[in-house]
Amino acid sequence: MSTEKLIQEQISTHPLIIYMKGTPEIPMCGFSAKAVAILKSYGIPFAHINILDYPEIRATLPKMMNWPTFPQIYVNGELIGGCDILVELHETSELKDILSKVHVSKN
Repeated sequence: MSTEKLIQEQISTHPLIIYMKGTPEIPMCGFSAKAVAILKSYGIPFAHINILDYPEIRATLPKMMNWPTFPQIYVNGELIGGCDILVELHETSELKDILSKVHVSKN
């Protein structure tokens, strides 16, 4: 499977996914740590991809989505943005509305 198809599958499979440096438990940059803290505060499960473990995703995703930095947060298949946008959405309460549309299956 090509890297582009893999990324498309990940984004379409997970209603809330963050591409980040590190993991939610051990973020490897301040921006990823801040984004994860905000997402965790909503109590909605989210998937994560540690781009440090997947250099092909790290190289391909910014070109695919025309977004140069990480983290990148996707909700229901759409790019929300990075850390700064997530912080702004959180502070204006818009993020609550966006995340209320996340459809997480409870298996």
